[in-house]
Amino acid sequence: MSNGAFGQTVSSEDELQSLLGSTPSKLAANKVITELDEHCRDFLAKSPFVVVSTSDASGSCDVSPRGDAPGFVRVLDENRLVIPERPGNKRADSLRNILNNPRIGLIFLIPGLEETLRINGRACIVRDPDVLEPMSAQGKAPTLGIGVEVEECFVHCAKALKRSKLWQPESWASRDQLPNPAQMLRDHCKLPGLTTEDIAQSLQESYTKRLY
Repeated sequence: MSNGAFGQTVSSEDELQSLLGSTPSKLAANKVITELDEHCRDFLAKSPFVVVSTSDASGSCDVSPRGDAPGFVRVLDENRLVIPERPGNKRADSLRNILNNPRIGLIFLIPGLEETLRINGRACIVRDPDVLEPMSAQGKAPTLGIGVEVEECFVHCAKALKRSKLWQPESWASRDQLPNPAQMLRDHCKLPGLTTEDIAQSLQESYTKRLY
């Protein structure tokens, strides 16, 4: 069917399957497990970065990064993990979504490894000091954490990272070719009297003084 500026679009699962071709391989179809086995735990112990996907009660989606030293996510048992909530910008988009819709999706990355670990489940906001204290960093325990009851775990293949050459420094743009976040923020916010230099200084202060 046609959908305006997007031209022809797919409108049914049958149409989708006909375009994708054959059904998933047995490996792809059977790779999902429902608990954190020793392999998943080892992956989490070596991962310094996770992408967190949530949505609100109406289905509006959000995706947000979390990162710290490898193993910063605490595994409580084979069915539960906790992501510490370090100081941020106080928008708390992911946390607000979780209050209204507990469904959560996670992708864990390890630098240099092109396969990723995907975990899906149900989330809650944790405030229990006994749970959070062991995740202290630089002498500061997180005030809150994202608790996840694991429902699905599986390895995601490396094709996306291979295509993007994410871990290959020789493919990276030079520093002077990168976007300027301070300039972007100034142009997006349009706050009177706020300069790019002011924002750059504020960002740097936040990065050096308010990480924990």
